[in-house]
Amino acid sequence: MSVCVIDYGLGNINSVANMIRHIGGACRITADPEEVAIAERLILPGVGAFDMGMAALHNSGIADSLFVAVMERNKPILGICLGMQLMASRSEEGRLPGLGWLNADVQKFRLPVESKLKIPHMGWTPIDIVKPNPLLDSAMGGQRFYFVHSYHVVCNNSSDVLATASHGIRFCAAFQKDNIFGVQFHPEKSHRFGMALIKRFLEL
Repeated sequence: MSVCVIDYGLGNINSVANMIRHIGGACRITADPEEVAIAERLILPGVGAFDMGMAALHNSGIADSLFVAVMERNKPILGICLGMQLMASRSEEGRLPGLGWLNADVQKFRLPVESKLKIPHMGWTPIDIVKPNPLLDSAMGGQRFYFVHSYHVVCNNSSDVLATASHGIRFCAAFQKDNIFGVQFHPEKSHRFGMALIKRFLEL
């Protein structure tokens, strides 16, 4: 159960690595494009702005290496929060194109006028699993995860959505397209449910 955690200057790298080790997995934190290209399994964390994330991936050479690992070698990858959003085609938050690995866009929360909810969406929120998948165990009842985000992924193919959550509107909380997985929440901050998700990803 070994995984490459990508360090491109954004994200809770150490928190992710600590959780992996806590559940008995092995991980390597790397900013080396050559290591990324040959990795057998990858996690792309992320906290921050969309354009900043895409610029960091391109400037470091990691974007090209990710394409080799994920799109050519078909290795599993898990995007977390911003890492998930970077897998989409584009974002309302920025001007740079995303990685474009699935047919999806990133949109800012547009809450109903009467809503008293705040943006960013922050805190523990339950999810609804919409179809069987290898990432989320439907037998675990009452799953909830920790979210911190102002933007959310909109999948243009509903079949890519694994789970949804609600914050004024219902939005995609997790997606999958083949070997590509993304979660809007932070499993590394989500205790037993997060540990179970990471463990299932490592066992793919």
